[in-house]
Amino acid sequence: MTPLIFLDVDGPLIPLRARPGSRPATAPGDGGNPLLDRLDPVEGQRLLGLGCELVWATTWMHEANEIVAPRLGLPRLPVVDWPDEDDDPRDGLHWKTIALTRWADGRPFVWLDDETTGADRRWVAANHPGRALVHRVDPLIGLTNADFTAVERWLGQASPQTWSPRSVRA
Repeated sequence: MTPLIFLDVDGPLIPLRARPGSRPATAPGDGGNPLLDRLDPVEGQRLLGLGCELVWATTWMHEANEIVAPRLGLPRLPVVDWPDEDDDPRDGLHWKTIALTRWADGRPFVWLDDETTGADRRWVAANHPGRALVHRVDPLIGLTNADFTAVERWLGQASPQTWSPRSVRA
């Protein structure tokens, strides 16, 4: 099975700090979001090069396909539709954790987000039958070479024919 990569936008793809040489974006259709200039099209190509199925796992939801994907050079991607539950996360879990694990439905996955913790990694390891990498990205700087290296290393640990049900921590 081809692994999934769940992508958050704010933090991993749009870092909180400006990238060197960036300037506020005000292009039509961007909703006036001045942070869109922080998207790096090189990251889109690197994500595509991982050979995984990319999935939006963001509160941007379908707007990620309209606004973010074109700026990264990505095609339209599947979008996780979040449940309408107002329950507080249990045991310190991020509110996305259970929904993403259900969405993966046993498939191997990488989750790139800036708000994950050890509680999320432990819960996924205990409740997801497939391989999973819950990887926290520094929201101040966004995705880095080190983040891509961690994902590539995780992907290289098993061939698609031999995915084993274990979780790697990063």
